[in-house]
Amino acid sequence: MQTTFSKYEGTGNDFILLDMRHSAWVPDRNLIARLCDRHFGIGADGVMTLLSSDRADCSMRYYNADGSPGEMCGNGGRCFALYAHHLGLGNEYVRFDSLDGMHEARLLEADDRMGRIELGMIDVDRIESGNGWWFLNTGVPHYVEFCEEVSRVDVTGRGRAIRYDTRRFPNGTNVNFVQLLGPGQLKMRTYERGVEAETLACGTGATAAALVACRLFQPTCRQFDIAVPGGRLSVAFECDDTHTHFRHIRLSGAARRVFEGRVDPANL
Repeated sequence: MQTTFSKYEGTGNDFILLDMRHSAWVPDRNLIARLCDRHFGIGADGVMTLLSSDRADCSMRYYNADGSPGEMCGNGGRCFALYAHHLGLGNEYVRFDSLDGMHEARLLEADDRMGRIELGMIDVDRIESGNGWWFLNTGVPHYVEFCEEVSRVDVTGRGRAIRYDTRRFPNGTNVNFVQLLGPGQLKMRTYERGVEAETLACGTGATAAALVACRLFQPTCRQFDIAVPGGRLSVAFECDDTHTHFRHIRLSGAARRVFEGRVDPANL
């Protein structure tokens, strides 16, 4: 049975989106992994399904490229909001629930192909620290380490070792290597759990990097621009004087519909 899908990308993170409101088909872990395979499938960093919701415009469920469920994806959430808009859901704002809670996205710009989306993220009340690293949850867990030059970091090798360090991180973690460029300016590379590789961008990772940078280095800064291999993201927020409680966190960046098609799961 053929199924219609859409392919979107946000700052180089690419996703397969499926409208499941009127479908009985439930994608399983193996099928999602095959859909995301870049040689034998469509190819993507993850899959998102759009479902009906009785408390929001719609409901989002996110799956990593290996087929495992994820609580949230920042760049995915921005693409999801544009996808919902293209389906006629919401208006200037699109509200959706995910496993990490309720989110509201604002379409700063949008047409029938692309847009600039500002996504509300969950509040953050805890940042743990270790020997030269920091750990926090911005929807999913993130390790943050600051470096002199991120271009010299072995993101795949070091990222994989940290991601699977179950002594420190029993549930695994995403790994971000961050460089300070100037006031409100960061550069970042990320190893993503579930993709098990470096990705061109990570929205929840950019959020984590900005919050830690504020706390450690730039306590008066409330907005950071983050350069990632796939483009640029912006993170704005409010926080208290102790730089412990972060509120009204907004992740902004571009999103684009790349193409639409039909796929026969039996052919994967």
